[in-house]
Amino acid sequence: MLSCQYIQKGVLLTYPPYSINDLIKLLKHSLSAALSHFPALAGGLQTDPTGHVHIVCNDAGVDFIQAKARHLSIHAILSPTHVPECFKGFFAMDKTLSYSGHSKPLMAVQVTELKDGIFIGCAVNHAVTDGTSFWNFFNTFAETCKGSKKISKSPDFSRNTMFNSPVVLKCPPGGPKATFSGDEPLRERIFHFSRDAILKLKLRANSSNFMSNSAEIFGKQSNDSWKIVNGESNGNNGLGNGKVAPLFFESGKTAEISSFQSLCAQLWISVTRARKLSPSKMTTFRMAVNCRHRLEPRLDPYYFGNAIQSIPTVALAGKILSNDLSFGADLLHKNVVSHGDDTVRKGIADWEKEPRLFPLGNFDGASITMGSSPRFPMYDNDFGWGRPLAVRSGGANKFDGKISAFPGRDGNGSVDLEVVLSPDTMTGLENDDEFMQYVSGIV
Repeated sequence: MLSCQYIQKGVLLTYPPYSINDLIKLLKHSLSAALSHFPALAGGLQTDPTGHVHIVCNDAGVDFIQAKARHLSIHAILSPTHVPECFKGFFAMDKTLSYSGHSKPLMAVQVTELKDGIFIGCAVNHAVTDGTSFWNFFNTFAETCKGSKKISKSPDFSRNTMFNSPVVLKCPPGGPKATFSGDEPLRERIFHFSRDAILKLKLRANSSNFMSNSAEIFGKQSNDSWKIVNGESNGNNGLGNGKVAPLFFESGKTAEISSFQSLCAQLWISVTRARKLSPSKMTTFRMAVNCRHRLEPRLDPYYFGNAIQSIPTVALAGKILSNDLSFGADLLHKNVVSHGDDTVRKGIADWEKEPRLFPLGNFDGASITMGSSPRFPMYDNDFGWGRPLAVRSGGANKFDGKISAFPGRDGNGSVDLEVVLSPDTMTGLENDDEFMQYVSGIV
């Protein structure tokens, strides 16, 4: 993740019942208290003489920025159909690569005062944290601000895991470069899906006898050891024969396609259609997965660090568009459920044979990358005067086809998708009746 940009996530809050000066003092004190439980975030990166990159817990501190945008109101920034550019200004460390943690703080918090609200934006080094660790820290920050003397979810800093690799990743002189341009014209929109809409998608995805579909899936990137190829895996999944281990309940029935997999499959169909790709074009849907519960023995749920892997699922554009929702949903489902302990370990072992920086981007114009998770507790933070009105991200790690999943503010299984696409593709998606019938409101 050294070539990825800092994670940028934040929350929009109503104006607190006290002055901005008192708020800033409270937030600084609370941030310091929260960092005492997360010492790694107050440190820095260091490469030792052997080439290994370490986090040095030297209490160097983090950046804290106070900003003002009193000309902007909550309504003005939430009401537009597309996410306004102003949100990028609510975060520090814009376009900063994680490798820069060798010379820059690993985290920066920016508090922006609006006309009638406050935005708290947090930028954290992606080589140090993933989404699970990010939101555990952010919610701890809010917890201490609200006056809690004891945090509810202590991070686990154990390092006797598969992710603590002895292999050296050689970086080019001066550090790596971003693997995507970051200058292409983009449109960004938050699509809200109610619980009822997602349940309808799930019913559609599971209504067909999707196990009868024979997936024509081909390998795309040679460095993805867990990819499904022609119905087989090029990893052994513990079977020793290259086959994908079937997953059954005790009743003998295959596990059903999940709500989120169903939603992702509909997005895959509609974006592919909006891109007007050739039927013979191979498309990719990447999903970031949390490996904490996939390893045996499992990692602590609050293991601090970056414990994610990226799962690519591939299919021809013609196959995605000519089949029903269950086809793509089943491909995603099979890939996710087969990503267990053996697959995680093989992915790490293959990386150690050929260490490389993670290539983030849409290199062929036919890729979708899903990040974040609707399971993250993004609305569980309360700094003392109420839950967030909205969750937003900055401009980091965004390119055509980058999607982030958030839980809906109303909870109860609702989901928000932060969709970033080229202008033409976004227009096509917004005019896709099959997709838009499930969308409700602007958030």
